[in-house]
Amino acid sequence: MPQGTTAATLSRVPYLPGLDGLRAIAVVGVMIYHANHDWLPGGYLGVEVFFVISGYLITLLLIGEQERTGRVDLAQFWTRRFRRLLPALYVLLALVAVYIAAFYSIAREETRGDFMGGIFYVSNWYQIIVGQGYGSSEAFVPLRHLWSLAVEEQFYLLWPLVMVFLLRRSRGRLPSIGAKLLLVSVAIALVVAALFQSGPVALSCNAEFHAGCWSVGGKYINVNDMLYLGSFSRAGGLMLGAGFAMLWRPMAVIRGPLRQKGRFLDLLALGGLVLLVYLMGTMYLSKASGSIYNPWLFRGGFLITGVATLLLVAAATHQLAVTGQLLGNPLFRWIGTRSYGLYLYHWPIYQIIRKQASVQMSVAQVIAAMLIALPLTEISYRFIETPIRTGQFRQMRRSLTRSGAQVLASFSVVALLGTAVYSLVSADPHCVGSVRCSLVNETTDPVTTDGPSDTTLPGDTTTTTIKLPPKQYVAIGESVMEGAYVYMETGGISTFAKEGLGPEGVKNSVKNRRNEGVIGTGTQIVIQVGHNAQISQAQIDAIMAEVPADAGQVWFMTVHGDAAWVAGNNAVIRAIPLKYPAVKLIDWDTESAGTKLCSDGMHLTCGKGDATKIFYTNVILKALGLPTV
Repeated sequence: MPQGTTAATLSRVPYLPGLDGLRAIAVVGVMIYHANHDWLPGGYLGVEVFFVISGYLITLLLIGEQERTGRVDLAQFWTRRFRRLLPALYVLLALVAVYIAAFYSIAREETRGDFMGGIFYVSNWYQIIVGQGYGSSEAFVPLRHLWSLAVEEQFYLLWPLVMVFLLRRSRGRLPSIGAKLLLVSVAIALVVAALFQSGPVALSCNAEFHAGCWSVGGKYINVNDMLYLGSFSRAGGLMLGAGFAMLWRPMAVIRGPLRQKGRFLDLLALGGLVLLVYLMGTMYLSKASGSIYNPWLFRGGFLITGVATLLLVAAATHQLAVTGQLLGNPLFRWIGTRSYGLYLYHWPIYQIIRKQASVQMSVAQVIAAMLIALPLTEISYRFIETPIRTGQFRQMRRSLTRSGAQVLASFSVVALLGTAVYSLVSADPHCVGSVRCSLVNETTDPVTTDGPSDTTLPGDTTTTTIKLPPKQYVAIGESVMEGAYVYMETGGISTFAKEGLGPEGVKNSVKNRRNEGVIGTGTQIVIQVGHNAQISQAQIDAIMAEVPADAGQVWFMTVHGDAAWVAGNNAVIRAIPLKYPAVKLIDWDTESAGTKLCSDGMHLTCGKGDATKIFYTNVILKALGLPTV
C-alpha cells in the first residue's frame, strides 16, 4: 500500500520520547538496586519495565512493517537488532576480558562460562544450570546482569516468527489476538505462582540440600532462581507489551474516540507511576541471606509491575497526554536513549570496585562508579552504537586504516584482546567464589559412596588411602571457613573447607582425613557446619561417628548469618556437649557480633583488606591456645 494512505499512516511508529523517559526510570531503578539493595529494595523491577516496553515496541514495529510492505523481512529485522545490541555488548565483553586478564587473573576460570553465555545470549540458562542465582554473593561476577539481555534477545529471535504466522493467519483480528496475549501473560503469572517454592530454600542445591530445588538429569536446579531467570517464566512482561501493541497503536488511537482522553490517561499514568514507585520501594527479592524469596513477587508482583507499566505506556504514547512530555524531558530522554549502555557498563564497574556481588556500596563508591560509567556509556553511544546502527560500519572500518598510526593502534587493540582471550581460555581450572560448587562436579568418594566427596578441597595432598603423618590441628568447614583458608594454614591449622560442603561432606571429610592419617592420635579437630541449610542431631551423630577414638579435642563452631535456619542450627550445635561431653564449642555466633561481615551476615570476604578473615582465624587460634596471626 503506498505511503500516505490511511493504513500506511496508521502503521507508522513515531518517535515516542515518553518511552525513553520510562526507560530512564527503569534503568536508574536497576542501578540503584544493584548498588545497594537497602536504598531501593525493588529496583530490580526496572527489568520488568524494560520487558514490557520491548514487547510493545517490537510488536508495534512488526505490525507496521507488515501493513506498509505486505510482509515482514525477518533478515532485515534481525540485522537491525544485531546492529543495535551486539556491538556494544561485544565491546563490553572485550573490556572485561582485558581487565580480568590484566588485573584479576584469579577470576579467569570461573568467568569463562559467563563469557560464553554472553556471546551467545544464553546467560540466563547458563546461570540457572550452574546455580548462579541472581542474588547470590561470594563471587566476582561481572557479567551476571546479561541474563536479562539474553531473555530479550531470545524474544527478538523467536517472536518475529510467531508474528509472521499470526499476521498471515489472523489479518484483521489483531485486537482479538492482543486480548488473548494479555491472557497468556496472566496464565504465565499463574504458572509462576504455582511453581514458586515458599519458605526457606537451599542456598546451594545438591543431593544433600535440595529444599526448593528440582533434580533434572542428575543436576539440582533452584526453582525460584529458574522462575526469576527463565525465558518462559519471564515472558509475561513481554507478552503484556506485545498484546497491548495490538490494542494500542499510537497513530490509530489519536484518530479514534480516545483522542480526547489525554487527561484521563494522565491520571491513569499517575496511578501507574505511584504504583511502580511503591513496588520498587517495597518489593524486596529475598531475605534471610537469599534463603527466603518474596512470595508476593512470584504470586502477582511481576504481573502488577507490568500493568503499572502499561498505564504509563498508554499515556506516554498518546499525543495529547501530558505524560509523554513530562517523561520525555531532556534529562530523562538522555538517560533513556543511553539506557542500554548504562545497563551494560554499570554492573561490571560495580563489581570491579567491590570485587563481589551483593556487597552494599557506599554513596562515594557509587559516585566513583558513575564517573566511569557515564563517560563510557556516552562513548559507546556516540562512537559504537549509533554509527553501527545507522549503517556507518564500513566508514568506521576504513577510518582505521587511513594512516600507519591508526593501523598500528588497531593492531595493538587486536593483539591485546587476543592475549586476554588466550589468558581466559588457557587458565588452569580452579574454583573461586560462590559459583565454584556449581562448577565443581560432585565426585565419588574414593573410600565411600554414601555422600559427596571433598577430594578436591584446598589442602588435599592425595586422593588415595596412603597413610600420611597425623596433623596436630585440622579444621573442616564450609565457605565461611574457606574464606580464611590462607590465615588458617598460616596459623598452623590444616584446613579442608569448601563452599556448600554440608554435614554429609563434613562427615566424608573427617572420614577421608582419618583414613589418610591426617587425623590421627591426638589430632585436635575444628568443625564448622550449618551455613547452607538446616542440620539435625542425627547428622552431628554421623560426623562424630567418624572421629577416631584416639583423636584429641573436638571443637564445633556455631554459625552466624541472616539465613532462616541459623538460629535453629546454633541450638543444635550448642546442645552437642550435652550428648558428647568431651566436645567443646567455639561460639563464632557471639564472637562475630559487631564484626563487619558481608551483607548476608555470614561470609568474611567482603570489604577491603583481610581484617575479618584474620579476626575469624584468631578466634579459632585463641580457643586452641595457639599464637594469633
